[in-house]
Amino acid sequence: MVVSSSQLVPLIRQWARELGFSQIGIAGVDLASAEPGLAQWLAAGFHGDMQYMAAHGMRRARPAELVPGTVSVITARMDYLPRDTPAGWQAVEFERLARPSEGVVSVYARGRDYHKVLRARLQKLSDRIAEALGPFGHRVFTDSAPVLEAELASRSGQGWRGKHTLVLSREAGSMFFLGEIYVDMPLEPTEPVTAHCGSCQACMDICPTGAIVAPHRVDARRCISYLTIEHAGPIPLALRSLMGNRIYGCDDCQLICPWNKFAQVSSLPDFDQRAGLSGQQLAALFGWDEATFLRLTEGGPIRRIGHERWLRNIAVALGNALRVADAAQAASLRAALQARLAHPSPLVVEHVHWALAQQPP
Repeated sequence: MVVSSSQLVPLIRQWARELGFSQIGIAGVDLASAEPGLAQWLAAGFHGDMQYMAAHGMRRARPAELVPGTVSVITARMDYLPRDTPAGWQAVEFERLARPSEGVVSVYARGRDYHKVLRARLQKLSDRIAEALGPFGHRVFTDSAPVLEAELASRSGQGWRGKHTLVLSREAGSMFFLGEIYVDMPLEPTEPVTAHCGSCQACMDICPTGAIVAPHRVDARRCISYLTIEHAGPIPLALRSLMGNRIYGCDDCQLICPWNKFAQVSSLPDFDQRAGLSGQQLAALFGWDEATFLRLTEGGPIRRIGHERWLRNIAVALGNALRVADAAQAASLRAALQARLAHPSPLVVEHVHWALAQQPP
């Protein structure tokens, strides 16, 4: 099959839809205008413990340095709401947050690890392109290297950067994953779209820890997603009580966003909710031993934080639940916490002691 460059992008879009992708865009590789903002964000220390971000420096904004020979970037969007997501799903999620003794895992993390899903399908898409054109230089990325994926996505028309820094689409809100294929062939860039946040700052107002310090600027060190996933050490004392019952990630800025009334369900079963990760009591989750944790998180994104951080996160949530519990609930929560006082990890034990010190009304 011989395909001209003008025919290629429509074909890529067709193949991508067949593979479960929702949208394809094309970006150029000149991201120089994004470099000052990236440098300022790093200089402010907003990346926290994510030293890989500083280590790669400006290579994040220079695709042709990261992968020599790159002249275009194919960007891909994949919606991830589970197939059985009900109408009014945002209200359902807010109700979970209002039940202090229930553990809340971010919607995206309740199914299969998106890294695995997107990477495999982006590679299949690359293979289809190679079948049509012959061998070509390319590299697939899914949140897996120093790539400014939100910048590339917005430049290629996937959406605009919301004030929470996530990409927003008028057709799909922000409940989607992004992936990229760096390619060594010139493709005509797709047009960016205009921003539609206006004066709305609902995401900034709702952030439990005030991590969105200004429009389009997030201090990761205060972000619950960072604290529960990327951060390896003790959770700062001042932020623990603000985390509520969020034990892996945080969706608040997306739940409140008006554009997410247009969020789309996934066409793939991969992102359906797994049993055991939704609607579970904190005490039950805290009782998982490491073997159970590994078994129930196999193939999912939660496994990457390990059992120790899992227990750390839940201990904080148990302390927050204890603070508002009635007498009967308090006894149950204390019993769950006390069962971990002899845990071999000082990190876990310190958070358990903090949680036990929280007093019910």
